Amino acid sequence: MTNVWKTVVALALAIPGLAMAQGMSLEQIATLKQAGSAAISPDGSRIAYIRSVPRDIPDEEDGPAWRELHVIGDDGRSRPFITGQASVGGMEWHPDGDRIVFLDKRGDAETTRLYSISVDGGEATELVALETDIAGYSFSPDGAKVAVLAFEPVDAEHEELEEQGFSQVVYEEGLRDRRIYVLDLENPHEAPRMIALDGSIQDAEWSPAGDRMAVKITPRQLVDDTLVFTRIRIIDVEGEEIGRIDNPGKLGAMAWSPDGEHLAFIGTNVVNDAAAGRLMVAGNAGGDFEDLLPALPGHVQNLGWLDDDRIAFLSAEGTAVRLGAIDADGDDQRTLLEDGPVLSGLSISADGDIALTGSTPEHPSEVFRFDGGAVERLTDSNPWLAEVELARQEVVRYTARDGLEIEGVLVYPLDYSEDRRYPLILNVHGGPEAHYSNGWLTSYASPAQHAAAEGYFTFFQNYRGSTGRGVEFSQSSFGRPAMEEFDDLVDGVDYLIEQGMADGDRVGITGGSYGGYATAWGATQYSERFAAAVMNVGLSNQIAAFGTSDIPWEFNLVHLGKWPWEDWDLFQQASPLYHVEKAQTPILILHGDADPRVDPTQSRMFYRFLKLQDDAPPVRLVLYPGEGHGNRRAASRYDYSLRLMRWMNHYLKGEGGEPPPYRIEYELEGLADND
Repeated sequence: MTNVWKTVVALALAIPGLAMAQGMSLEQIATLKQAGSAAISPDGSRIAYIRSVPRDIPDEEDGPAWRELHVIGDDGRSRPFITGQASVGGMEWHPDGDRIVFLDKRGDAETTRLYSISVDGGEATELVALETDIAGYSFSPDGAKVAVLAFEPVDAEHEELEEQGFSQVVYEEGLRDRRIYVLDLENPHEAPRMIALDGSIQDAEWSPAGDRMAVKITPRQLVDDTLVFTRIRIIDVEGEEIGRIDNPGKLGAMAWSPDGEHLAFIGTNVVNDAAAGRLMVAGNAGGDFEDLLPALPGHVQNLGWLDDDRIAFLSAEGTAVRLGAIDADGDDQRTLLEDGPVLSGLSISADGDIALTGSTPEHPSEVFRFDGGAVERLTDSNPWLAEVELARQEVVRYTARDGLEIEGVLVYPLDYSEDRRYPLILNVHGGPEAHYSNGWLTSYASPAQHAAAEGYFTFFQNYRGSTGRGVEFSQSSFGRPAMEEFDDLVDGVDYLIEQGMADGDRVGITGGSYGGYATAWGATQYSERFAAAVMNVGLSNQIAAFGTSDIPWEFNLVHLGKWPWEDWDLFQQASPLYHVEKAQTPILILHGDADPRVDPTQSRMFYRFLKLQDDAPPVRLVLYPGEGHGNRRAASRYDYSLRLMRWMNHYLKGEGGEPPPYRIEYELEGLADND
């Protein structure tokens, strides 16, 4: 690329007017910042939050986004506390309300440790350091003690052997459990006291009454166990079991009532429920629990206590998120806010003040405060976005071939005219226990606003099996892989064609994980419907997936309901690998080579089988070294965006034929100049 054009790219990033004229660029997407978790102080006067800041490539070493700590004061102004090359996580307020506590690996520290920083600023102070990384923590109500979660250390003999080269791994054996260590902060020289429980600890919450903890525990430290076999145990502060909650299936967040009399949690009623989304309440000794919203047409995704008897919750319902409240006995359910941002985070002060995080079609996640009737936006992580012309975005509903109503979110071309038909990119979410909301949808793997600037529709569909519409809908694809669920996708494409909006000859499909599976299905079984496909970390062989993934039990319990040897024909029929001879669609396959969820062999086999066909469509496989189930590093993400859009442009708008050159010319100048 010429120096003149490089200058134009840099100007487009730096000059708001030029950016507005061209819509959103991939370079701008690569620099988007957003607010992550937010926590309101006990007195409600301040809100601490994490801001995600992508790496500045090539001026910084490649890696995942930095995580900075910022605090919004009682004057409503946001101030930076820990910025730059920081990786702040697990952020909360200390019980005294004068300090913020967080996890990080700072300076020359070899492990993740617990730190605190005063609300008046200054340097962070180390509170707790162990031999292994601290994964979580919970303070006693008076702040004098803290329970921290960490793996048991490797014994010295084993560590010495590893250093000598005996580093072999015996698969799924010799796993170290995560333990609870209790430390007396008023007697810092005392050794941490380990609480040994049968299983591995995933979370612990100290009761406000001070006499017990709620503990999430799994049989083993395996991903599968954490997803479907996590259960709640109530223990006293010495580690003796007081009671247990034998919740079936998946488990989400939990929170004690301020008086310590009740424990609320997000769970399921049946082991086959695809997602934890029911709002449950139990007593402080565990035992029976009650589903407070049994008929909810959505999924609860966050909760917190407003006072001793009332719970606030965020419920994903359709393409929106509702802030609601309900009494602990199930009475007096009410809506606090439903016409607002797509909310994702909830934090409540001791007096019931509420801080939230959420996005809109106009901006990624930011921090909000709820004043009892509306929300006030408190942060602006990307002020330059105000000068970028964004495309129209709206909720679309259509009828599937069997009469079921399906909904999704449609992003229009920036130059949309009713007199034209446009190319369409169908973006399929993973899971399938996930869904799209009508908030900010643009990301490195779904660059919808840039696609709009390039003249595309992008359609984000919530096909059957998605969350956000209740248990019955999310289970409607159970045991029926690649059947009606993927027919819904094509029915949505047909709807847009029938409306005179999409060009049926220029439709592309893309998605990651289960969305990558749908993409492979679109490039084989539905190949005549798609002119381009970009598959990310997707499975192609259902049989092999059960044998190579780290979540076979989840596959069985909430996806297919059986093992491959119980129905070989079903698993084979539902595998794109067995339909490669039908493939006509040019497909770009992208995969992290360290993916534990969908093994890279899924993509390698699909690529090889396609290449070996006599009349093979154009196919390319790109592996990202060290990346897992989705890209985390800045360079990998930027490369992904470029390859995705180049593939779509080549086959939906360009000359087609042979794939575009495999090398990418990266325009890195000015990537962080949007501010």
